[in-house]
Amino acid sequence: MQTLDKTQTKFAQLATRLSEIVDIESASSVLYWDQATYMPAKGASARGRQLGTLKQISHEKFTDPKIGELLEDLRDYEQSLPCDSTAASLIRIARRDYDRAVRVPASFMAKLCRHQADCYEAWAVAKADNNFAAVAPELEKTLELSRQYADFFPNCEHIADSLIDRSDYGMKVSILRPLFAQLRQALVPIVEAITSNPPADDSCLQQEFPAPQQLEFTRTVVERMGYDFHVRITTRVYEDRLDQALFSSIHEAGHALYELGNSPELEGTMLAGGVSSGVHESQSRLWENLVGRSRGFWECFYPQLQGVFLRQLGHITTDEFYRAINKVARSLVRTDADEVTYNLHVAIRFDLELDMLEGKLAIRDLPEAWRERYKSDLGIVPPTDSEGVMQDVHWYCGTIGGMFQGYTLGNLMSAQFYETAVKAHPEIPVEIEQGNFEILHEWLKQNIYQHGRKYTAAEMVDRVTGAPLSIDPFVRYIRHKYGEFYVI
Repeated sequence: MQTLDKTQTKFAQLATRLSEIVDIESASSVLYWDQATYMPAKGASARGRQLGTLKQISHEKFTDPKIGELLEDLRDYEQSLPCDSTAASLIRIARRDYDRAVRVPASFMAKLCRHQADCYEAWAVAKADNNFAAVAPELEKTLELSRQYADFFPNCEHIADSLIDRSDYGMKVSILRPLFAQLRQALVPIVEAITSNPPADDSCLQQEFPAPQQLEFTRTVVERMGYDFHVRITTRVYEDRLDQALFSSIHEAGHALYELGNSPELEGTMLAGGVSSGVHESQSRLWENLVGRSRGFWECFYPQLQGVFLRQLGHITTDEFYRAINKVARSLVRTDADEVTYNLHVAIRFDLELDMLEGKLAIRDLPEAWRERYKSDLGIVPPTDSEGVMQDVHWYCGTIGGMFQGYTLGNLMSAQFYETAVKAHPEIPVEIEQGNFEILHEWLKQNIYQHGRKYTAAEMVDRVTGAPLSIDPFVRYIRHKYGEFYVI
């Protein structure tokens, strides 16, 4: 009994220390959000300093040798518990994160964090001015710091593996390269077949749509999904484009539903949140695309949308609207890309990241390399660097390496998860057509949401679907959906 009491005391000490670190990281996230939304530009220097300080404090707290001692002392306790218990999972995940964190000095993490804040502000100005040369020196430093981070993990197979591991644990270049190659091989002929036809008419989406009405309708949709508006999500409205705010809001609500669905006992622990960037993205893309862009969804919601925008949409049929929101086209901007071409955008970025890290591509040559890849892969060339190499913020606020693979992993997982959910509950598509998402939402909560970070992405996919991650469900989904419109 005395030994058990001591063990439980040590576990309580570990949990308390980890909770403090989680709170510091959460405070940092709010500062990041503020910088990306409302903070005036002149606050960048101070914000970089603040974020750097918080990162150094949290890193020092986490790499404190006392945490290492507690984790070591709790090995026997962990092994005596069911593997998927909250206590055993917390010890296991904390040890995994700790073993990675202790390799990296707190001073380096603070330096990296300060630089990321500075680079973000330089990018914001450079993008507005279409002046890549102005941000190139900052990006050079990002590449240098990314390589320095990788140097702390000399046993990795590839220089990018430790960077990928930060957001998609268990994934590495030797897995992702062939996965992207398989996907590209499957998608390129489909893109060719679809784009050889006249493009769908999406002019109905490009009219005047006042922001208040857009937000009111979007709120109705997101609430029906099960979202709780006592929690914050952020969106942006374009009054000359109907689909932007709507689908980005569904996307962000998907992210939020995931974390809101975590088991309450995970709150404030390192187990809260999502498994990986890929699994997190799978939830946003599942709601945005497999649900929100489905025909059944709009059989329910389109009459309501017509009622809100009768002048703009009163003469547009459900079928015409459905084709418009699912238009496939070779495009410049990843975030605006359709489901069919989207992963080609990600593959370009992934390959360029590897080339930069491997020393095959210099920062000064990045804009031209970007244009060449867009011409060869998508048959289109960005007219400006703002629409090209500077369109995504990721390299300018993060690292070079590990920033983009999660998007494609999420698309693949979303199709595999949804296919499994429908096999378990064949009534889901009919329920969606009636505007009822309870069965799907509950299935996601029970199988994915509630577990937080207890399982790795590979474990989660196998546990939920009974099979390892594959491109096949996604390709089946694309062929079935777009086969209604085109011969592919």
